Amino acid sequence: MSEPRKLSIDIWSDVMCPWCLVGWGNLSQALESLDGEIEADIRWHAFELNPDMPAEGEERTAHIARKYGRTIEQSKQVQGQMREAAEQAGVSLDYQGAEPAPDAMMWNTFDAHKLLTKALEEHGAEKQTQLKLALFEAHFNQRRRIGEREVLLDVVEEVGLDREAASAALDSEELARKTRVEERAAMEMNITGVPAMIVEGRFMIPGAQPPEAYANALRRVAEKTVA
Repeated sequence: MSEPRKLSIDIWSDVMCPWCLVGWGNLSQALESLDGEIEADIRWHAFELNPDMPAEGEERTAHIARKYGRTIEQSKQVQGQMREAAEQAGVSLDYQGAEPAPDAMMWNTFDAHKLLTKALEEHGAEKQTQLKLALFEAHFNQRRRIGEREVLLDVVEEVGLDREAASAALDSEELARKTRVEERAAMEMNITGVPAMIVEGRFMIPGAQPPEAYANALRRVAEKTVA
């Protein structure tokens, strides 16, 4: 039996982005269906949906209404569609913590992206994905204030990374520069929405696709790039 074909998948994404979590769920289903055929080396890269978000954040329903010119009721309907898509993808956007539930908020995510950049650089793709999923959970399922430094450091510690090293990283101008480079790379590749997946450095899969679409696209890339 031949060895699985290994493909690199670079994902530009924001931890505030529900469609990024849906895309991850569907990609995971696709890779499960390709077990023994294709293996993926997944790396996450910085994309801020709201780079000008102030430190105090903004309530999610109001944010969607303001940003996309919707009414509050339309904003709630959009979020309902997102929840249904997440359920089909095998992931959840629902609050799962103690009551009363805190407000669902949008935060500035640049510091979160810095920590993800550091995790990949120093600990590898697997640990970076672990941190990314923990940040998704902290934001969507626990409604923690992940725009705040101490909350981010708590999440880092929860996935087994060093809190003091992460705190120093947040103060690093060099790490901030590297994270900005990732964001500019997205612009240079005309990535205007996320998730955006680049397979083998040159084949883009835009948006949150169904599992079968991901599987078919990965098979096509594997055929085109066979050694």
